[in-house]
Amino acid sequence: MLHRITLHLARSKQFPEGSSRYGYEITAPLDKQGHLNQKEWSDKRAYCRVRRFWAEEGERQGVLVHRSGGAGGATWMIDYYQDRPGDEEAGYHLHQHRIAEGEYVTIKDEGGKPYTFQVVSVQPAETAGSEEQR
Repeated sequence: MLHRITLHLARSKQFPEGSSRYGYEITAPLDKQGHLNQKEWSDKRAYCRVRRFWAEEGERQGVLVHRSGGAGGATWMIDYYQDRPGDEEAGYHLHQHRIAEGEYVTIKDEGGKPYTFQVVSVQPAETAGSEEQR
């Protein structure tokens, strides 16, 4: 089932209390245990959108993508320009993390710098024409 996931920047040296001004809103399929669901993503990838909000930098819109294989295995990524390689932000072992309120995930920016985020909200997402609305 598709969910709307909100992440806020977690506590860090620069932000001892974390910050709700930096984060992501992600629409993604989660299984009953709260893990990203690759099979459902394949069927509903058009709905898997990402909004990045980053204080003074404003917002960026992208899509959630899954890349299989490679040296580190499968990777979930945020892609802002599908026709331009190199702008992706990779999730760190997102396939292993449970996405639930209070949990933490790491996302590397396009320069490879990791940031830790706290999951602050996970809500069912409605999609036009989705069987799940019935």
